[in-house]
Amino acid sequence: MEEPKELDILEMPVEALAAYWLSIKKLLDAKKDLSLLAVEAENTSEPFVRHLLDTAQAGFDPGLALTLARAKRGVLLTVFRRRMEMMRRALTGLAASENPRLTLLGLNALVGSSPFHETRTFELATALLTTVVQKDADLPTLLGVDHKLKEDRLVVKLLFYAISTRRNGKQSLNECLPHLRAGFFAEGLSLCADGFEAEFVARHLASIRDAALLATRRKMDMATQLCLAIKAGLSYDDVFRVARSYMV
Repeated sequence: MEEPKELDILEMPVEALAAYWLSIKKLLDAKKDLSLLAVEAENTSEPFVRHLLDTAQAGFDPGLALTLARAKRGVLLTVFRRRMEMMRRALTGLAASENPRLTLLGLNALVGSSPFHETRTFELATALLTTVVQKDADLPTLLGVDHKLKEDRLVVKLLFYAISTRRNGKQSLNECLPHLRAGFFAEGLSLCADGFEAEFVARHLASIRDAALLATRRKMDMATQLCLAIKAGLSYDDVFRVARSYMV
């Protein structure tokens, strides 16, 4: 049996997120045990959902819970934007066939106060070049790039692609694409492999980034209101009405 996919509020459809909260409501109605929220929080890796589940267990009034949810929303959207912008910057560099050192400088400019050391980062990226060609290498894991990666790992993977493309050409990226999940990075890498100009890649990915972040903000708002509705003891039908307000 296929394992259930982890929650990912940036990529999951709004309907799937609503269904998740409605399933929480059904479970609580059946078990009458709020400690189930703690269990669910422990087993949930999605940071915003985990935050909501955690605060739902506290004695916060709705106003404070809403304030905290908005604060967490701002923090996470900033992180998501920065990581997507790092991907966009690196992919634009691939399309432009730029020097990997220039790519790293661009990435360091995005992370701000804690730049990545050039020598060490190049060593790690070069080691990854060696690892991916080994027999039985876990290519989906090694080649995968997304917004969930911590920035130290993300920059190494992005630099790996910059070095590899510089050495082997853009068409070599077609060998990586079958191992990537569909998403922001795979979309950009496909454009690079097909030889699209850097300006188009940058503009296209910026549009995708902005649309994804706007949709994520709305999903976070919906999740917040669903959580507050569940904590307030609203009926299942009324919680469903809250969800429908955020869907077409």
